[in-house]
Amino acid sequence: MALRDHLRPWHALMTVVLLVGIGVSLSRAGTVTGATAVRALVSGLFGLVIFQFTVGNVWAYAVEYRNAGGAWTDLPFLVPFVVAGLAGVAVWARTGSLGAGAWVVFWVFVFAAAAVAVGTWFVAGYRETA
Repeated sequence: MALRDHLRPWHALMTVVLLVGIGVSLSRAGTVTGATAVRALVSGLFGLVIFQFTVGNVWAYAVEYRNAGGAWTDLPFLVPFVVAGLAGVAVWARTGSLGAGAWVVFWVFVFAAAAVAVGTWFVAGYRETA
């Protein structure tokens, strides 16, 4: 089987994220040396891991919700996104740190999604026993 049969648009997006991470790191370094090139590669790889972890988890949340019979326009599905977004904006506005805001968005989303999952599991189990 040819390599092109195994590649998906997700792989192209990951490549773009890696290259942007490397490019940003090199642009901040000023001059390109062996050490800055290695640091740029590590920085790009780290950015790729963060991207895959966050986007992958959000995508898994969306797919699992859809597979459980929900729609992406349902209020319970949207609650973690809205709560996380509001919390991130509030932290960013208060601290002025985009990194702190992003950190809060991630963790608030995780906990809100977990609460929605537990609540959905409870309601679905309750309906099955009735």
